[in-house]
Amino acid sequence: MTPEEAWGERWRAATSPMARRYMETAASKRSLVCLAADRNTMAGLMALIDAVADHVVALKTHVDLVDDWSPEAWATFCQRAEAANMLVFEDRKFADIGKISRSQMAGQYNIRTWADLVTAHLISGPDIVDGLQAGWGDVDRRGGVLLLAQMSSRGNLLTPDYTNEVVTKGREHEGVFGFIGNGSRPEELATLRAKAGDGKMIWTPGVNLAVGDGAMGQRYGDPTEAVLAGSDCIIVGSGIHLADDPSAAARAYAEASWRGLMERTGDR
Repeated sequence: MTPEEAWGERWRAATSPMARRYMETAASKRSLVCLAADRNTMAGLMALIDAVADHVVALKTHVDLVDDWSPEAWATFCQRAEAANMLVFEDRKFADIGKISRSQMAGQYNIRTWADLVTAHLISGPDIVDGLQAGWGDVDRRGGVLLLAQMSSRGNLLTPDYTNEVVTKGREHEGVFGFIGNGSRPEELATLRAKAGDGKMIWTPGVNLAVGDGAMGQRYGDPTEAVLAGSDCIIVGSGIHLADDPSAAARAYAEASWRGLMERTGDR
């Protein structure tokens, strides 16, 4: 199945080259899964790549949480992710002005050299997207910014009015890959999709094959329902990396997400 056949209007309307790259990889693996690689050792992260590569399209990282991080080990990790055809998505949640965000893309972790995608809040205004894109440009790379439009944690302050502002500004910016939505509430997600249109991606945490409440205020929704509501990628953490068999768990999430996409595009 070609990417256009799998994705339909989303493929045709995509405004970001990185979105096309993601959709091509998703179609080849028959998976819409991004693994939240929440392990704090390099050995643990390497083992995850080996276990899930066939069923995962992207790895969501928190580089500053790795206890034994080193530039050399991280470079090897990123090379192995690329060889396994997985995007590297640093969930940094940038929130400063454009100038500072550009500098933060460099620094000790030098995110600009290895991240394909990053997250950002728009609380400081759209110049943050320009700053992040300038950071990639400083090393002759291109990447995509996912703006936080919704969150799945209880009591978060991303109100509907704020979400509307994020989507309105984000739709106008070519550097915006898409939006982070709330996978635990399909009705909110469907509303976000209607506002975002087909030109931008929506990626969603807050999904688990075991729906319900998780630890520390997290809530989980069904991955297939999230895709049917408009999600283009389900971000899964403990459901895979804490499973007894991460490979089998990744396969189950891949199948659930792909089933949702096939139902959504009418190819049952």
